[in-house]
Amino acid sequence: MSARLYWQGTAYESGFHMYDGKLPIVVTGMKQLQEHGPAGAIFRRFGRPYNQTLLEAIGNPRREAHDTRQQTEHAARDREHKEQLRRAAEQQKAEREASRPVCTGCGTRFTDERWKDIEPAGWDVPRDTHPRLCDDCKQQAVAAERQAEQAEREYQEQDQAVPEQKTGGWFSRLRP
Repeated sequence: MSARLYWQGTAYESGFHMYDGKLPIVVTGMKQLQEHGPAGAIFRRFGRPYNQTLLEAIGNPRREAHDTRQQTEHAARDREHKEQLRRAAEQQKAEREASRPVCTGCGTRFTDERWKDIEPAGWDVPRDTHPRLCDDCKQQAVAAERQAEQAEREYQEQDQAVPEQKTGGWFSRLRP
Protein backbone atom coordinates (compact mmCIF):
# COMPACT_ATOMS: atom_id res chain seq x y z
CA MET A 1 0.00 0.00 0.00
CA SER A 2 1.28 3.44 -0.93
CA ALA A 3 1.80 6.24 1.58
CA ARG A 4 0.47 8.77 -0.98
CA LEU A 5 -3.04 7.96 0.17
CA TYR A 6 -2.29 9.69 3.50
CA TRP A 7 -0.68 12.93 2.29
CA GLN A 8 -1.68 13.56 -1.35
CA GLY A 9 -4.53 16.02 -1.81
CA THR A 10 -7.39 15.89 -4.28
CA ALA A 11 -7.01 18.30 -7.19
CA TYR A 12 -9.90 20.61 -8.13
CA GLU A 13 -10.52 22.44 -11.40
CA SER A 14 -10.23 25.77 -9.59
CA GLY A 15 -6.47 25.22 -9.26
CA PHE A 16 -6.12 24.08 -5.67
CA HIS A 17 -5.83 20.80 -3.81
CA MET A 18 -8.04 19.74 -0.93
CA TYR A 19 -6.04 18.23 1.94
CA ASP A 20 -8.86 17.52 4.39
CA GLY A 21 -8.07 14.38 6.35
CA LYS A 22 -4.47 14.26 5.02
CA LEU A 23 -1.18 14.51 6.90
CA PRO A 24 1.12 17.35 5.86
CA ILE A 25 4.55 15.75 5.41
CA VAL A 26 7.11 18.57 5.32
CA VAL A 27 10.89 18.14 4.91
CA THR A 28 13.95 20.36 4.92
CA GLY A 29 17.70 20.01 5.28
CA MET A 30 20.01 21.11 8.07
CA LYS A 31 22.15 23.08 5.63
CA GLN A 32 19.14 25.16 4.51
CA LEU A 33 18.09 25.72 8.13
CA GLN A 34 21.56 27.05 8.95
CA GLU A 35 21.69 29.29 5.87
CA HIS A 36 18.14 30.76 5.86
CA GLY A 37 16.82 30.14 9.37
CA PRO A 38 13.46 28.63 10.36
CA ALA A 39 11.46 31.56 8.87
CA GLY A 40 12.86 31.14 5.35
CA ALA A 41 11.33 29.38 2.36
CA ILE A 42 13.19 26.14 3.02
CA PHE A 43 10.39 23.64 3.60
CA ARG A 44 8.99 21.32 0.97
CA ARG A 45 5.67 19.57 1.35
CA PHE A 46 5.30 16.21 -0.34
CA GLY A 47 3.51 16.66 -3.65
CA ARG A 48 4.65 20.26 -4.17
CA PRO A 49 7.61 21.02 -6.47
CA TYR A 50 8.90 24.14 -4.69
CA ASN A 51 10.13 25.33 -1.29
CA GLN A 52 7.87 27.37 0.99
CA THR A 53 7.85 28.87 4.45
CA LEU A 54 6.63 26.50 7.15
CA LEU A 55 3.17 28.12 7.41
CA GLU A 56 2.69 27.96 3.64
CA ALA A 57 3.92 24.35 3.52
CA ILE A 58 1.49 23.09 6.16
CA GLY A 59 -1.30 25.39 4.98
CA ASN A 60 -3.15 25.58 1.69
CA PRO A 61 -2.65 29.10 0.26
CA ARG A 62 -4.30 28.29 -3.09
CA ARG A 63 -7.40 27.01 -1.34
CA GLU A 64 -7.41 30.05 0.93
CA ALA A 65 -7.17 32.29 -2.14
CA HIS A 66 -9.98 30.30 -3.77
CA ASP A 67 -12.13 30.60 -0.63
CA THR A 68 -11.45 34.35 -0.49
CA ARG A 69 -12.52 34.71 -4.14
CA GLN A 70 -15.67 32.70 -3.43
CA GLN A 71 -16.49 34.85 -0.41
CA THR A 72 -15.91 38.03 -2.42
CA GLU A 73 -18.17 36.78 -5.22
CA HIS A 74 -20.81 35.74 -2.70
CA ALA A 75 -20.65 39.14 -1.00
CA ALA A 76 -21.02 40.87 -4.39
CA ARG A 77 -24.05 38.70 -5.26
CA ASP A 78 -25.50 39.38 -1.82
CA ARG A 79 -25.04 43.15 -2.25
CA GLU A 80 -26.67 42.98 -5.70
CA HIS A 81 -29.59 40.99 -4.30
CA LYS A 82 -30.09 43.48 -1.47
CA GLU A 83 -29.96 46.33 -3.99
CA GLN A 84 -32.62 44.61 -6.11
CA LEU A 85 -34.80 44.16 -3.02
CA ARG A 86 -34.33 47.83 -2.10
CA ARG A 87 -35.26 48.96 -5.63
CA ALA A 88 -38.32 46.67 -5.63
CA ALA A 89 -39.41 48.07 -2.27
CA GLU A 90 -38.97 51.64 -3.52
CA GLN A 91 -40.95 50.85 -6.67
CA GLN A 92 -43.71 49.22 -4.62
CA LYS A 93 -43.81 52.25 -2.33
CA ALA A 94 -43.98 54.62 -5.32
CA GLU A 95 -46.82 52.57 -6.85
CA ARG A 96 -48.67 52.64 -3.53
CA GLU A 97 -48.28 56.40 -3.28
CA ALA A 98 -49.45 56.82 -6.87
CA SER A 99 -52.62 54.86 -6.09
CA ARG A 100 -53.31 56.82 -2.87
CA PRO A 101 -56.76 58.46 -3.09
CA VAL A 102 -57.09 62.23 -3.36
CA CYS A 103 -59.78 64.33 -1.66
CA THR A 104 -62.34 65.60 -4.17
CA GLY A 105 -62.91 68.64 -1.99
CA CYS A 106 -59.43 70.07 -1.48
CA GLY A 107 -57.15 67.81 -3.56
CA THR A 108 -54.89 66.60 -0.72
CA ARG A 109 -53.76 62.99 -0.57
CA PHE A 110 -55.38 60.81 2.07
CA THR A 111 -53.44 59.79 5.17
CA ASP A 112 -52.93 56.07 5.79
CA GLU A 113 -55.61 56.13 8.50
CA ARG A 114 -58.13 57.86 6.25
CA TRP A 115 -57.32 55.50 3.39
CA LYS A 116 -57.96 52.55 5.71
CA ASP A 117 -61.27 54.07 6.85
CA ILE A 118 -62.63 54.25 3.30
CA GLU A 119 -61.61 50.70 2.35
CA PRO A 120 -64.64 48.48 1.73
CA ALA A 121 -65.49 46.31 4.72
CA GLY A 122 -66.81 43.04 3.35
CA TRP A 123 -69.44 42.80 0.66
CA ASP A 124 -67.80 45.90 -0.89
CA VAL A 125 -69.74 48.23 1.38
CA PRO A 126 -67.74 51.38 2.20
CA ARG A 127 -67.21 52.00 5.90
CA ASP A 128 -67.51 55.75 5.57
CA THR A 129 -70.33 58.16 4.69
CA HIS A 130 -68.03 60.42 2.65
CA PRO A 131 -65.41 58.13 1.10
CA ARG A 132 -64.10 60.73 -1.36
CA LEU A 133 -63.34 63.47 1.19
CA CYS A 134 -60.42 63.94 3.57
CA ASP A 135 -61.07 64.29 7.30
CA ASP A 136 -61.28 68.10 7.23
CA CYS A 137 -63.59 68.22 4.21
CA LYS A 138 -65.68 65.39 5.71
CA GLN A 139 -66.15 67.40 8.94
CA GLN A 140 -67.21 70.44 6.91
CA ALA A 141 -69.63 68.33 4.85
CA VAL A 142 -71.15 66.75 7.98
CA ALA A 143 -71.53 70.19 9.57
CA ALA A 144 -73.19 71.50 6.40
CA GLU A 145 -75.56 68.51 6.35
CA ARG A 146 -76.50 69.12 9.99
CA GLN A 147 -77.19 72.77 9.27
CA ALA A 148 -79.33 71.80 6.29
CA GLU A 149 -81.26 69.28 8.43
CA GLN A 150 -81.73 71.90 11.16
CA ALA A 151 -82.98 74.43 8.61
CA GLU A 152 -85.39 71.83 7.17
CA ARG A 153 -86.76 71.04 10.65
CA GLU A 154 -87.25 74.73 11.39
CA TYR A 155 -89.02 75.23 8.07
CA GLN A 156 -91.33 72.27 8.77
CA GLU A 157 -92.10 73.63 12.26
CA GLN A 158 -92.95 77.05 10.81
CA ASP A 159 -95.06 75.45 8.11
CA GLN A 160 -97.06 73.49 10.71
CA ALA A 161 -97.49 76.57 12.92
CA VAL A 162 -99.24 78.54 10.16
CA PRO A 163 -102.91 77.35 9.99
CA GLU A 164 -104.02 76.12 6.68
CA GLN A 165 -106.41 78.47 5.00
CA LYS A 166 -109.34 76.78 3.50
CA THR A 167 -109.53 77.77 -0.03
CA GLY A 168 -112.64 77.34 -1.90
CA GLY A 169 -112.83 74.04 -3.50
CA TRP A 170 -115.29 72.82 -6.11
CA PHE A 171 -118.24 73.06 -3.82
CA SER A 172 -117.54 76.63 -2.87
CA ARG A 173 -118.25 77.76 -6.38
CA LEU A 174 -121.69 76.32 -6.26
CA ARG A 175 -122.69 78.29 -3.17
CA PRO A 176 -124.25 81.71 -3.62
